[in-house]
Amino acid sequence: MNTQPSKPINFIDLKAQREYLGVKIDNAINNVVNSCAFIMGPQVREFEAKMAQFAGAKYALSCANGTDAIALPLMAWGVGEGDAVFCPSFTFAATAEVIPWVGATGVFVDVYQDTYNMDVAHLEASIEKVIAEGKLKPKVVIAVDLFGQPADYPKIRAICDKYGMKLISDSAQGFGCTLNGKHPIEWADCQTASFFPAKPLGCYGDGGAVITNSQEDWDLMDSLRVHGKAVAGDLEGKTFDHDPKYMNMRIGMNSRLDTIQAAVLIEKLAIYEEEIEKRNEIAAYYYEGLKDVCVAPVVIENGVSNWAQYTIEVPNRDGLMAHLRENGVPSAAYYPIPMHVQGPYLGFVNTGYGTLPITENKADVVMSLPMHPYLDKETQDYIIAKIKEFLTK
Repeated sequence: MNTQPSKPINFIDLKAQREYLGVKIDNAINNVVNSCAFIMGPQVREFEAKMAQFAGAKYALSCANGTDAIALPLMAWGVGEGDAVFCPSFTFAATAEVIPWVGATGVFVDVYQDTYNMDVAHLEASIEKVIAEGKLKPKVVIAVDLFGQPADYPKIRAICDKYGMKLISDSAQGFGCTLNGKHPIEWADCQTASFFPAKPLGCYGDGGAVITNSQEDWDLMDSLRVHGKAVAGDLEGKTFDHDPKYMNMRIGMNSRLDTIQAAVLIEKLAIYEEEIEKRNEIAAYYYEGLKDVCVAPVVIENGVSNWAQYTIEVPNRDGLMAHLRENGVPSAAYYPIPMHVQGPYLGFVNTGYGTLPITENKADVVMSLPMHPYLDKETQDYIIAKIKEFLTK
């Protein structure tokens, strides 16, 4: 009989990772504090270079958070009024809320039953619907790597090419996931990441990044993240002896990654591949223990998830969550109210109950279990036992 572990069970155990990295994190933070280069210090450029290398891309551009990371490419591409931007409803608000920021109109897309990622057939049907109505121009698709696994990028890329659209991979949860051995930037025009502390690659505050293979896009986003400052292309043929941040070439924002956060992320990125391997081992152990009592996660063929969450489906989710809570096991129900039925988003296309049936169903039945690279088998055995105890009554 499984007994409750002596230590409290954490949904995400940031302290265990902190102890594992130990003095490396201390030294990284102290180096920044002692240098006093708190904004855009050398560690920012170092992290950007290492982030791009990890993802197999040419460039990475850090910013203040994962939400700004999605907004920056939309701004750089001039997306605005009259443009349609397609995204899932089964996601966090950040994916959709940036669309009105630039004056564009969002179009919600349903998801697959098994992977919870964007349904390609419904995406194309929604694009055709917008074209037929003639009010908006299909401009961008934002695919989400939900719960840590890649969307079906080859098929989504083909649709974007067919209709002349840009593709953003929202890897806020999923940075580090791969498909056919490649990161999403292999297909996306830009891939975005969030470094919110609870993310698989999280910092000690807020942070985000955009990955791209376009020098032009990187330059524009570099300008936009610092108040529309002049960048190299803006200064060609001009004589300007002052700091280029005082020559403002476009309307921008203030979205810089703090140097301390970059220093922390350099150390975390160094062990990230190892952590993804551990997460996959933990996910496999969950799967073997739970596959016979609930709907277990399905990963796209030839895909590798970073397992930001381990998410199962059960008919009496609230009952199981209460049972786990009573037995010291934390859990979470992600996105219980889909975006397409929430008031602020009813001006989008494909809104209201009954519009996205798969999304609406999943919002009622999915729940996520404790997941982090330092989760031991004894604790997993206890979690699995308590789930089976409830589901097999």
